[in-house]
Amino acid sequence: MKIVVLDGYTLNPGDLDWSGLEALGECRIYDRTPYEDEQETINRIKDAEIVLTNKTPLTENIFASCPGIKYVGVLATGYNIVDVKAAGKRKIPVTNIPAYGTASVGQFAIGLLLEICHHIGHHNEAVHSGKWTNHTDWCFWDYPLIELEGKTMGIIGYGRIGQMTGRVAQALGMKVLAYSPHKKESLENGSCRYAELEEIFSQSDVIALHCPLFPETKGLINKDSISRMKDGVIILNNSRGQLIVEQDLADALNSGKVAAAGLDVVSTEPVQNDNPLLRAQNCIITPHISWAPKESRKRLMDLAVSNLKAFLEGSPVHVVNGQ
Repeated sequence: MKIVVLDGYTLNPGDLDWSGLEALGECRIYDRTPYEDEQETINRIKDAEIVLTNKTPLTENIFASCPGIKYVGVLATGYNIVDVKAAGKRKIPVTNIPAYGTASVGQFAIGLLLEICHHIGHHNEAVHSGKWTNHTDWCFWDYPLIELEGKTMGIIGYGRIGQMTGRVAQALGMKVLAYSPHKKESLENGSCRYAELEEIFSQSDVIALHCPLFPETKGLINKDSISRMKDGVIILNNSRGQLIVEQDLADALNSGKVAAAGLDVVSTEPVQNDNPLLRAQNCIITPHISWAPKESRKRLMDLAVSNLKAFLEGSPVHVVNGQ
């Protein structure tokens, strides 16, 4: 059984090991594969039966050029980098890794929000540069500080991660409006209820994106939807960058319509120099690290191995294309 990992470095930069995978077959593990070079991808997997990828695309042309592929494992929850229809046409199951980073990603969303509210990093640097030592008063702050209790967080996408963010928001005294096509009434309580997008846009002080990227959610945050939001809204996104029309958000940040944004994802990663959000006011951008604590990466690794074992035993799990 020939197994190829196309881009294993971000999952395992050296603090984990591949032994669980290596026990299942002959492994070739590449740190990275150039996303834009389909031929190089084909060269690396042309004799593979098992292909694991995190962000390296697998297209119709790649599947057509590699007829030996029997299984694709995506080393992430989102699987939009794989042409699942092309795989399905060839009876190739595509699996993903659900729920491995629920705690980490929800925690990170709240971390972005708290940084926006308190500018902790800035004030730490100011103290170390001597500003407090030389200040007339016993304390100082360089930005308005925000208390969250009593404010409303709208969460678009109320699956496992959205629910985690919602629980922490409620613990901070916030009210939660949740949008999801799949409602669970048991999640509603005195501080959390489901709402439609229009109400979330118009009533939320903070909007957190936790929905997957589908054609219907691409560009969800745009000039029109922002115009229907409260003045001074805060927007958080550590789901998928393409949920936001970035120029529209940059314009809203620069005009003050949106008070601040906390983003762990952008439309093209790594971020490009011409991304307008790099020059927007009050915009925190981190390099897609919500998922990356060692604990969550270890869970991801274990689940990837478990998914492959289940396939080899004839009972595949976490299949996203119905094969």
